This record gives sequence, structure tokens and C-alpha cells, in this order.
Amino acid sequence: MKTIGNLLISVIVAVWIVAIAIISVQNATPVSLRFLSFQSIQIPVGLVLAFSAAIGVIGIAVLQPLWGLADSGKNNRFEDDAEFFVDDEDF
Repeated sequence: MKTIGNLLISVIVAVWIVAIAIISVQNATPVSLRFLSFQSIQIPVGLVLAFSAAIGVIGIAVLQPLWGLADSGKNNRFEDDAEFFVDDEDF
């Protein structure tokens, strides 16, 4: 099951890379990003998409172990609670 998941993730990443490459070739016009009062230098749209995708992948890779740590405490608590809910009919 793990190999199917890895294959699916690889296919999704490959599709995104191809999509970014196609969009960057078709949109070579430089753009500048604005956020509040800040403005970036002018860079091509494809480069903006590539940086955004890379930041997203790195962000998820960093946050995923932290989510695992937060979930591990919750799972233990629910497993302990399961011992208290026993059907009396089975005895």
C-alpha cells in the first residue's frame, strides 16, 4: 500500500512540474508581486509558480512531522478511553 501512495505522490508532483513548465513557457511576461506596501522585482510568472510550489512542498515537509506529534497524544488518550466502554452483555 505504501508503494501505491508513493507512486501517486510522484505522479502528482510530475504533473505539477509539467504544468508549471507549460505555463512558464507560455507566460514569459515579467510580473511583480504586491503585498500591502511591499513590491517584488519583476520576474516571469513561471518562476513565481515554481517558487510558490517549492515553498508549499517544503512547508508541508516541515509541518507534517509536527502534525504527527500532535496527533500521537490524541490517539493514546482515545485508546485508553476505549477500555472503559465495555459491553456488559459479553460477560
